Amino acid sequence: MKTVKIKSYAKVNLTLEIVGISGGYHLLDSLVASVDLYDLIVLKKRKDKLSSVTMRGLGSESIHPESNNALKAAEAFSERFGVNGADITVYKNIPMGAGLGGSSADASGVLSGMAKLYDVTDAAAIGALADTLGSDTKYMLDGGFARMQGRGTEIERLDISERLYFLALFPSTGVPSGACYREYDGMRSAHTDGSATAACIEALRVKDINGVGRCLTNALYLPAARLNGAVQRAYEEALSFSPLGVVMTGSGSCVLALFETKELCEWAKSRYRGKCRAAVLSTILPHKEKRGLVNPFVLRTDELEE
Repeated sequence: MKTVKIKSYAKVNLTLEIVGISGGYHLLDSLVASVDLYDLIVLKKRKDKLSSVTMRGLGSESIHPESNNALKAAEAFSERFGVNGADITVYKNIPMGAGLGGSSADASGVLSGMAKLYDVTDAAAIGALADTLGSDTKYMLDGGFARMQGRGTEIERLDISERLYFLALFPSTGVPSGACYREYDGMRSAHTDGSATAACIEALRVKDINGVGRCLTNALYLPAARLNGAVQRAYEEALSFSPLGVVMTGSGSCVLALFETKELCEWAKSRYRGKCRAAVLSTILPHKEKRGLVNPFVLRTDELEE
């Protein structure tokens, strides 16, 4: 096998609680899920140990190689497993700075692609390597519903397959994660105990979609809204459609409105008149996806052939 194509899916935080601080790091308790929005990653074998990454779409071309997690993942994989490198092209569909884990998706996609290219099957070693590349990266190797705790490296996979539908609003500007956490600290907000995350998981298990809507929460929403007024506007616009619940994902800036059906999401999207880019997203189980889903951000065939 000389070429591999990987769809690496975005994630959303249905809950994000901050339960404490340890060693200068915020400790989280969060329910996450994969959604049908992905970066397409194409990897081609090289005959040496070097790797290269070409970014395409959504302004990703401006990412400096030294801060590109996809390149870091390829180089780390080659070093860890003693294999050659790869020429990698990442077709960005996951908006940057939106709280959807796009950087981690690229890193995990490269790890999965390199493993296929070079027939590396040591899942434990790949997972350990993923942990060194970002808090979401190990989770994104498999995706699906999971409870993430601590610094994001304590992952409890959940046997949940419920399909949830969201109207997603994407402000044109993001929220820097570091600044958002510093703003949170400055607000001296009280830590929570993970009860919202536990309640949301239970609601999903008993298929109580209304209960899921009531449990949606993100401790970083208020600091993100203070840093970027577009986040608050998107949140209020989402609420105006009377969804089951609204939540910001990650440290922003994407806002999600949960509805009972895809049709209601499409209805809300058709009536949205705000300044954000809008899309309908649904939760998926990546390992069960046989074919690409209709994706509002997917590149056209002619773009993929450039």
